[in-house]
Amino acid sequence: MSEPRRLEVLRAIVEDYVHSREPVGSKALVDRHGLGVSSATIRNDMAVLEEEGLITAPHTSSGRIPTDKGYRLFVDRISEVKPLSAPEKKAIQTLLEGAEDLDDVMDRTVRLLAQITNQVAVVQFPRVGGASVRHIECVLLAPQQILVVLIASNGTVQQRIVRTHVDIEESELAELKQRILSAVSGVKLVALPGELGAALSQFPPGLRAHGGTIVRVLEQLAGLGRDDRILLAGTANLARSTGDFPLSIGPVLEALEEQVVMLRLLSEMEYDARGISVRIGSENPYGGLSEASVVATGYGPDAGAKLGILGPTRMDYPTTMAAVRAVARYLSRILEE
Repeated sequence: MSEPRRLEVLRAIVEDYVHSREPVGSKALVDRHGLGVSSATIRNDMAVLEEEGLITAPHTSSGRIPTDKGYRLFVDRISEVKPLSAPEKKAIQTLLEGAEDLDDVMDRTVRLLAQITNQVAVVQFPRVGGASVRHIECVLLAPQQILVVLIASNGTVQQRIVRTHVDIEESELAELKQRILSAVSGVKLVALPGELGAALSQFPPGLRAHGGTIVRVLEQLAGLGRDDRILLAGTANLARSTGDFPLSIGPVLEALEEQVVMLRLLSEMEYDARGISVRIGSENPYGGLSEASVVATGYGPDAGAKLGILGPTRMDYPTTMAAVRAVARYLSRILEE
């Protein structure tokens, strides 16, 4: 059996099984895939694939289905992740660009990815640790009331209203904002408290009281990290795929509910040369996900945060990988603006 034909037969079995959900026989392969050989030859090829643990016969069926090892070989042989169609790209761009703030962007992202892939979508909020100060805004709402806004380079926007004990003038507030911004613009959020303290010590005595109030608020806002927060969408898609989880769908749902499990899994996934990470069935280190696959990638300035999908091992990997990568790229672009 030639290596190229073995891979072609495996590819055909994966594609047919993903499409039909039915075990694939040799006659069907000959009829549908123009492999240029007889059913008998295909049966021999399938016997070799089965010996190698790439396909298996469920129960007493005459057809075969891919194993986790078979899916892995198939995924590894996808040389290029195909681009989405122009209408799909336009739909992603239109939906994400209409978002009002980071929470809205994240919510739209997971709903969009779940809709495109018909799987469960998961997105991790941007990591604050590596983010820096993009802008600071101070707005006088009343003589003793200030809105303080901290905008980070990863797109997070934190804000808080603070009350002062004495009136503050617009001109004084504008000077304070400019002094603070010039001192900390571009500073990493993790280093912000120290830099703010150093800046405050250089303020003229008349500005230190109100300056100290604003500095304390900014220190608090910088600590409101999103590192441990994820959003999910499309869990109902799993319910429509219960037949793809022979043992039980329960452990998969439990793993999704345990955000710590999903965060740990996403953080451990390493990308291949295509910028995508795929964990298939038993490759997942968490028992509840042994019948599921996870396709993920990073996004943002340093690709530190992750987004991806979780679904049954019987999924359309090429399309799913393309969707995950495309949505990640658009999300990165939105956050950079």
